[in-house]
Amino acid sequence: MDFDDEQIERYSRHILLPEVGGTGQARLLEAKVLVVGAGGLGSPLLLYLAAAGVGTIGVIDDDAVDLSNLQRQIIHATDRIGVAKVESAARTATGLNPGVKIVPYQARLTAENALDLVADYDLVADGTDNFATRFLVGDACYLAKRPLVSGAIMRFDGQIATYKGFLGEGHPCHRCLFREPPPPGMIPSCSEAGVLGSLPGTVGSLQATEVIKEILGIGDSLSGHMVIYDALGATFRKVRVPKDRECPLCGPAASIADLSAHRIAA
Repeated sequence: MDFDDEQIERYSRHILLPEVGGTGQARLLEAKVLVVGAGGLGSPLLLYLAAAGVGTIGVIDDDAVDLSNLQRQIIHATDRIGVAKVESAARTATGLNPGVKIVPYQARLTAENALDLVADYDLVADGTDNFATRFLVGDACYLAKRPLVSGAIMRFDGQIATYKGFLGEGHPCHRCLFREPPPPGMIPSCSEAGVLGSLPGTVGSLQATEVIKEILGIGDSLSGHMVIYDALGATFRKVRVPKDRECPLCGPAASIADLSAHRIAA
């Protein structure tokens, strides 16, 4: 594609990188990424993806901005308390880069809309804070054959992983690592246990980098691995995630072929 003068200046630092160049920047501008959640992880994800020039960015969230969000959800502002998070996020991301298209979905991701929505995008980045949605996103991405870059945070710890189980051998899906959601109430949410305000900035930025790498096809994919971050210990660990031969989603005898179980759970 041909860049105009504004695009050449805006993306000059990308174009200078041999691993990206004009071809890679064009690929970013043509890419479509769905971000699930416009909160702590969604904030840096949306900002860095918009800044990088990812051409179409969808964001789905059914919540509104609350004062308690602003300690970590940096895409929102005090004067937007009560505003839908997707509207607030779209406003900030568009202000950062009006050359990209932000598509807000003020809705909850459900078994009824997940597959169609995921199928409209090239890749999904999950920044949600509840297990029901994480498992729904993981199942939908596998069934729709879309890569999933997942992040999670709690207190002072975070983790990032990429799931491409639909590619087969060597590529686990979300359920290869987490077979079933934990019982309700077993693991506290951030609203119950707390979270360091800057932690989602670290984890969400790493997610954004992995999304960009997947779009460009550069570097080592995190598929088959997980990065674990301990903020108090200032340490990162990269651990291998093997494919589970008995996985109910991607194993040879898989029992999950659609999202009907999520409809029952809902």
